[in-house]
Amino acid sequence: MAALVYGVLSYLVFLLTFLYAIGFIGDFVVSKSMNSGAVRPLAESLAVNVVLLGIFAVQHSVMARQGFKRWWTQFVPAPVERSTYVLFSSLALILLFWQWRPLPDVVWSVSGPFGRNLLWALFWLGWLIALLSTFLINHFDLFGLQQVWTHSQDTDVQPARFRTPLFYKFVRHPLYFGFLLAFWAAPHMTYGHLLFAIATTGYIFIGMLLEERDLVTVFGEVYVTYQKRVSMIVPMPPKES
Repeated sequence: MAALVYGVLSYLVFLLTFLYAIGFIGDFVVSKSMNSGAVRPLAESLAVNVVLLGIFAVQHSVMARQGFKRWWTQFVPAPVERSTYVLFSSLALILLFWQWRPLPDVVWSVSGPFGRNLLWALFWLGWLIALLSTFLINHFDLFGLQQVWTHSQDTDVQPARFRTPLFYKFVRHPLYFGFLLAFWAAPHMTYGHLLFAIATTGYIFIGMLLEERDLVTVFGEVYVTYQKRVSMIVPMPPKES
């Protein structure tokens, strides 16, 4: 029961963080967004923001690797390993939201209604694709709820099965594609937003390569064949096998 409560609370922290991230990046509703707050000297702002992005990238990548998981579960019970990863990822993002330094100078600003509406549509489409992609594979497993639930029922988590539902027939990483849309579709692009978009794009491509290595290890030849047929990040019709 303690593991189940911990997993649910970790998920709720993630959910609130995810919703806050939409407002933070879109620069609306939330109290502290990417472009709000006191403007500090450029060198200080760049240094702080790069460190914040680095903390999230290192935490998110290292804790997701199989070798780290094997070591980590010597200290953290296996049923809550994923929930702990989700919680730490959320805390790293909360730190970024809290300490982010705005760089408000404008890179571009789209004033025409068609262009602004198109970019806002892509922004929301990106978040929708990202969220739907998690449900297409297994949202509750991805965020640790299935593990703590099966543990509370004293049953075993079923091994992952390789599936390619909907988006996954046209792009191997629709979740990351959705994030890229959301991060770059900005009617009002500041230098702070541009720094965030460039850094997270670089991280996403590194993360994809690391994740693909793990997926080949888990699924073997079936995933290698999938790599040959389906585009990594840009949705395209699959190649004939």
